[in-house]
Amino acid sequence: QAHLVESGGGSVQAGGSLRLSCAASGRIFSINVMGWYRQAPGKQRELVAHITSGGSTNYADSVKGRFTISRDNAKNTVTLQMNSLKPEDTAVYYCNANIRSTWRYDDYWGQGTQVTVSS
Repeated sequence: QAHLVESGGGSVQAGGSLRLSCAASGRIFSINVMGWYRQAPGKQRELVAHITSGGSTNYADSVKGRFTISRDNAKNTVTLQMNSLKPEDTAVYYCNANIRSTWRYDDYWGQGTQVTVSS
């Protein structure tokens, strides 16, 4: 009913920047929280940042001050600006959104986009 598609991943050197974008499409009545998660090889998927429909944000301590999450409610998109990247940020990044497509809210996930930070 709804789909999330990420873009913007890639490879950069430590200290560089990347911007990830995620667009929701399909049948969408409303979107509650949107966020970004990441998963490094052999590790648990973790929350990076999320943002409510009203613009309230929350960040993992490891990225606070370096990453910025934003959204455009009119376009159903969410963006993650990543600055001062570190090798520890290397992971597959997934977009997540709680969407009411028809009768209820459900979690939707993007396909994931690779972010690689070299030292």
